[in-house]
Amino acid sequence: MQVIRDIHKLAGDPRVGRIVPRNDFTARLTVFTSAAMAFLAVFALALTLASGRLAERWSDALARTATIRISAPAGQVEAQTQAVLDVLKTTPGVASSRLISDEEQRDLLAPWFGPDLPVETLPLPRLVELTETGEGFDAAALRLRLAGEAPGAVLDDHARWRRPLVQAADRMRLLGVLSAALIGAAMAAMIALSAQAALSANARVIEVLRLIGAEDTFIARAFVRRFTRRAIEGAALGTLAGIGAVALMPGTDGAGGFLTGLGFNGVEWLLPLGLVPFAAMVAFLATRWTAMRVLRGIT
Repeated sequence: MQVIRDIHKLAGDPRVGRIVPRNDFTARLTVFTSAAMAFLAVFALALTLASGRLAERWSDALARTATIRISAPAGQVEAQTQAVLDVLKTTPGVASSRLISDEEQRDLLAPWFGPDLPVETLPLPRLVELTETGEGFDAAALRLRLAGEAPGAVLDDHARWRRPLVQAADRMRLLGVLSAALIGAAMAAMIALSAQAALSANARVIEVLRLIGAEDTFIARAFVRRFTRRAIEGAALGTLAGIGAVALMPGTDGAGGFLTGLGFNGVEWLLPLGLVPFAAMVAFLATRWTAMRVLRGIT
């Protein structure tokens, strides 16, 4: 609350901005730094949100399906395949099941062996895909039934594939959060250095202001106001540029992969706008802390 009241004071006192040079290089550097950091923060935010969606999509897609692989002697393949399909029809939690055709297996193997792979001449196992209901099925019980009805059938519930994929997406989301934190810290450091340089360059002006009765809080307020306003201007420019760049990213499609999903959906497009007040808060705190520290060192 104290920070908010101080910001209102900055906006309401027009005198404080008159004692800071308007065309100082550090002010322009603050605008550039804020714009660059806000631009990068938009992409960090997009990465975080896209990683979350990716983790949910991978988890949901793999969690709702399972595969049964049937490897049996040539004379028993058809019988065991039919036995598996019959078992699945009476298994609670299984919504549907289907036999994957030779054409589909050829399409699955084409990226590795080419489109002309003679699937019918190879001893490939038969594959049955099943889809779960919302409640799911008992994998252990299903394995026991398959062992009795079709000894060559092996259930793969995709758990070993789903877990590392979801973990990878979660780590990417964490990377996005850490990137945003580092961007904020770097922005605070750059603004603090700029404010320190401006205060040091105006040491004689500060001494004169003290001689005529100005308090350190008034002097600090002048620099805080100038750098906070420059940070807001830069963050607004960088945020708009970042939103525009994200909007130009390719849209999500079936073959696009992860990067085509890097963006915002629906109301998520409003989230980057929060970077502007965040940049203002960072600039305010960094400049205020730097100003009070430097002013205590100027005698």
